[in-house]
Amino acid sequence: MGKHLERTMMRKKPVKASAVAVSHVHEKDQSHSVTASTDSGVKSKCVVCLGNSSCRTVHARTKLMNILIEKGRPHEAQSIFNSLTEEGHKPTLVTYTTLVSALTRQKRYKSIASLISKVEENGMKPDSILFNAMINAFSESGNVKEAMKIFEKMKKSGCKPTTSTFNTLMKGYGNIGKADESSKLLELMLQDENVQPNDRTYNILIRAWCNRNNMKEAWNVVYRMVASGLHPDVVTYNTIAKAYAQSGETYRAEQMILEMQNNKVAPNERTCGIIVTGYCKEGNMTEALRFVYRMKELGVQPNLVIFNSLIKGFLDVTDTKGVEEALTLMEEFGIKPDVITFSTIMNAWSSAGLMDKCQEIFDDMVKAGIEPDVHAFSILAKGYIRAGEPEEAESVLDSMAEFGVHPNVVIFTTIISGWCTVGKMEQAAKVYDKMCETGVSPNLTTYETLIWGYGEAKQPWKAEELLQAMEDKGVSADKSTIQLVADAWLAIGFLSKAKRIVKNVDQEVAPNNTDNTPAETLDKVYKKQNLAAAYSNVLQILGEDQNGSSSSTAKTRIQMVLKKYNSSYAVPAQAGVFGVQPVIICQKQIARRERMYGQIVSSCKLVFIN
Repeated sequence: MGKHLERTMMRKKPVKASAVAVSHVHEKDQSHSVTASTDSGVKSKCVVCLGNSSCRTVHARTKLMNILIEKGRPHEAQSIFNSLTEEGHKPTLVTYTTLVSALTRQKRYKSIASLISKVEENGMKPDSILFNAMINAFSESGNVKEAMKIFEKMKKSGCKPTTSTFNTLMKGYGNIGKADESSKLLELMLQDENVQPNDRTYNILIRAWCNRNNMKEAWNVVYRMVASGLHPDVVTYNTIAKAYAQSGETYRAEQMILEMQNNKVAPNERTCGIIVTGYCKEGNMTEALRFVYRMKELGVQPNLVIFNSLIKGFLDVTDTKGVEEALTLMEEFGIKPDVITFSTIMNAWSSAGLMDKCQEIFDDMVKAGIEPDVHAFSILAKGYIRAGEPEEAESVLDSMAEFGVHPNVVIFTTIISGWCTVGKMEQAAKVYDKMCETGVSPNLTTYETLIWGYGEAKQPWKAEELLQAMEDKGVSADKSTIQLVADAWLAIGFLSKAKRIVKNVDQEVAPNNTDNTPAETLDKVYKKQNLAAAYSNVLQILGEDQNGSSSSTAKTRIQMVLKKYNSSYAVPAQAGVFGVQPVIICQKQIARRERMYGQIVSSCKLVFIN
């Protein structure tokens, strides 16, 4: 962007997060341990571990495991645990609890279920913290049935469930849409004199009913919360506000602010963000902007999330003046843009097919010191493919390498589709090979794109070879995949081969009746697009009508934005800025099969890159 934003970028210095210290709460629970025997699961060779004393090695590596988990490297933490046992050390309860955390992060839930018996084999008794960690793991995975089994084992072992235990189970049931089961757990808590519901308990239950869009029950829990002597907090109100906003009733969310103030609960940035985003999703940008101005009287300053929502909302409704006002407000509040801000505007230009403008915004982002992420690069790649420039799209891979950003399956498949579109299958194959070499696994869309490309290039044998490649990569072919291969053979007149392929999915290809030919299966891959309408939208947002005339007012406002940010910032908008955009594939792609029967298909077709 321009010099102004560059100055804004320098106002804030990056803050590095420190590693989270390891809790020593388990060290106090060693009274649960019993003397290890020669029959224990880990044959300890460490004299300190055999003496049931605190081993410095075990303590240090457990701490290292926690640090690795906090840094997002749980698989390394698991390796540290394995090395402990291999070297003859006996893990402590805190070590096992840390292992549960590592396995949870890796979603390796099956390995967690057997840990209780291993702990007992090591001569220790699981404590409530370990049980709670295991219950949390299964609740997060959606396997509340297994979590309840751990809960029953916990009670049978004589370890008393805590409020945290019940809260975790209630959250698990709420996440899978079983609010009534969450309510039953609340009743169970109230029958246990050792545990008492806290504000988190009630907030979890409120969220469970909100997830079911049952606002009556959600409010009943609020009333019950107050009756128990607890007071609704900002989390309570934000949960309900979000439910209202998601159901298209953002005005109700805003109305709750008065009740919050009456109960001496101040709305925060989250509250305001929910309301602004809600109005934006409803397309009610007048109310969204009004509420941003109202935030000042509420004592809440709009943050970057709110401005990003506002900008996206104005783009969705093609309101250039609104974008200008949002950018002006952003400047007045001293809020610097981030990669999402830039990506939102990049995507608008990209969707309009104006890649020079899109690239300019990308360059401005880099100049402002903001490192692009994989989404920003994906926007560039898709845009260049739409513009019919697969070489430029492939060059995005080099740019990603320079920034240390790893391309994903979406970007690779997008580039492959571009080469397929222009009929250069050798280039498409090279990108596919590069994809596999870099360790990115192709998905079904990747293969269907290549198969379609070989069909267009009249190389059905190569399209069929990909079926074996899919099997080797563990990717299952759909009926649509098989049909694409059959169509490739049919396009060059090999009806028998087409029939052979289709028989694999128990379908018949009717050669004399195109109405019976299963062309509809291709709808999953192809879709029509009205390019004239898209271009008309671009002209409209730029203040120009379809006859080429310009609106002087709109031009003036655009120039103000350009001057302010020293960048081409007249932003074209397309509905669904962050939605999946189709890659344009013209030249009557599937017409060849119809032409065999004397039919000409004049529509343009699309391959969707998901």
